[in-house]
Amino acid sequence: MEPFSDMLSAGGKANSLGRTSEVVEIVLRDRTKLDELFMCVAHQDAWVRMRAIDGFEKICRIHPGWIEPYVDKLLDLTSASQPSILWHLAEIFIKVQLSPLQQNRVIAWLRTMLSSTDIDWIVSANAMKATVYFVNKGAMSRDEVHTLLNIQQRHHSKSVRKKATQLLAQIDT
Repeated sequence: MEPFSDMLSAGGKANSLGRTSEVVEIVLRDRTKLDELFMCVAHQDAWVRMRAIDGFEKICRIHPGWIEPYVDKLLDLTSASQPSILWHLAEIFIKVQLSPLQQNRVIAWLRTMLSSTDIDWIVSANAMKATVYFVNKGAMSRDEVHTLLNIQQRHHSKSVRKKATQLLAQIDT
């Protein structure tokens, strides 16, 4: 069988998801292939990394329990500079069961991400959504998230400012 790294480096335009859905289908049929997919998240090629984390997040939507053994490794990726990694992490972290320590690390990461407007617009949108999730779960205070969302209302992206305003209204009700 063709290695996932080859599958994820080929197909479609460079900025497309290429053969990601094919890789996801293989993993969904054979969970033992999840390790191979995760290894691609650290691949030297940024497009392979982007497609791999996208596939990982898609699998998480269907089988969040499959992803839970990888949470600590995923937390190590929060220092990545690639926005496509970061925005998928924000999505994954609200779908999996986190230990109290893991949850604290995720919340600290979200605080750091949202404490500045110098953040990619999709990363901001997904990080803001995650903070609202943690407010609703009782793990973050409304006041703290209110402050973070107020910061994002000054973001250069109109869509981020709009999302921040919508989420502020949501947590204020």
